Amino acid sequence: MTAPFRRIAVLDIGKTNAKVVVLDAESGAEIAAVKIGNAVLRDGPYPHYDIGALWNFAIEALTGFAAAPGFDAVSITTHGACAALLDADGILALPVLDYEHPYDPAIRAEYLSLRPDFSETFSPSLSAGLNLGAQLHYQKKAFPDAFARVATILTYPQYWAFRLTGVAANEVTSLGCHTDLWLPRSAAYSPLVDRIGIRSRMAPLRSAFEALGPISAAVAQQIGIGAEVPVYCGIHDSNASLLPHLIGRSAPFAVVSTGTWVVSFAVGGDMDHLDPGRDALANVDAYGRAVPSARFMGGREFEVLTKTIGEIPPEAAEQALAGVVERGLMLLPNVVPGSGPFPGRTMRWMNDEGATASERSAAASLYLALMTQSCLDLIGAGGRILVEGPFALNRIYVAALAALTGLDVVALPGSTGTSLGAALLTGIVPKTAPARLQEPSPLPSLSRYRDLWIAGARA
Repeated sequence: MTAPFRRIAVLDIGKTNAKVVVLDAESGAEIAAVKIGNAVLRDGPYPHYDIGALWNFAIEALTGFAAAPGFDAVSITTHGACAALLDADGILALPVLDYEHPYDPAIRAEYLSLRPDFSETFSPSLSAGLNLGAQLHYQKKAFPDAFARVATILTYPQYWAFRLTGVAANEVTSLGCHTDLWLPRSAAYSPLVDRIGIRSRMAPLRSAFEALGPISAAVAQQIGIGAEVPVYCGIHDSNASLLPHLIGRSAPFAVVSTGTWVVSFAVGGDMDHLDPGRDALANVDAYGRAVPSARFMGGREFEVLTKTIGEIPPEAAEQALAGVVERGLMLLPNVVPGSGPFPGRTMRWMNDEGATASERSAAASLYLALMTQSCLDLIGAGGRILVEGPFALNRIYVAALAALTGLDVVALPGSTGTSLGAALLTGIVPKTAPARLQEPSPLPSLSRYRDLWIAGARA
């Protein structure tokens, strides 16, 4: 039964940008949206997110949307590898740490002796603070006085739910996102929570689909809402992208969620042969089930490449594609080091003498498709591939992915599926939006190109 909501406001905080959108419950379409950059502050004990600016942005956006177009429920989605540490008064005891911060090697070495084995957590050992357990251990060791004041630890979407409602919670999609803190197959905390002494501080577990409460009276007055508006627990952003496809679809199939990170999910894929050394892992979906996954920082890589190559019209890159494939002009991993299926590699161009900007742009799109195919292979993906997010608009990427895998690839409309996935937590059942199916495409010499690229990537 559909919940009696007409419009859902979603607070959507990604690693690069934050936005607040309003979605129509019947169609699932975004009918209003505002966005800001997600700044990292360099003051204080370590790089951290500008929580004050994000909160002011959210309140201003909700205030404006309360007037028009209106909303009658709120949901939340954020990036992973992040937690908020609150004192007994519900105030941050330490800043919310940026997961890209590299910290003291001695503390990291100690943490590596504490973390459970991949066979238990399906969480690979990642760089900097990409394992949330590593962040918490670092904060406890480096800032013992501040950490001693921590009364409650919240996963990041649930921190924003707490700010809106005053209700503290944790949720499994964020706990199951390469944190080292969760056992996906037994749906329980890992031994790490006791090894670093935080079990008693972890907020109660609640379902992503659960309304934690109405917007608090103080916040409701601030944004100009009279009636009670429920706030839903919230969800990790890649899992928000996955959720719409879990409803009414049978395995096997794959979802490629593109943003700062390109995260590939293989529903019905291979959980028994995941390679933690190549950034393959298990995520946990909104229903608490383990899903084999693999990832690389594709959106960040494309941003870096665009700054170097320049903004190229899609048509110009598409016209250059055949020549790029024929001459073997290619980009090898990694543009952004430290993650993905080819760790430890440093980017380099091959056969790029005299290459034009259009040719480099086409090769960059092929690079992203080849990296994605490598991720899908690692997790045993089968069936139809659903691409959501910005890369769904990249015609070279979508066509190449279909040709490389030999599978149907569906490019989903809209800039991101995270907001829709978060809105679905409220129980709405929107109409299915049209999608673009890309049949396997016989791009010239692509199998040879792929073989050369894989050989170069592994060299």
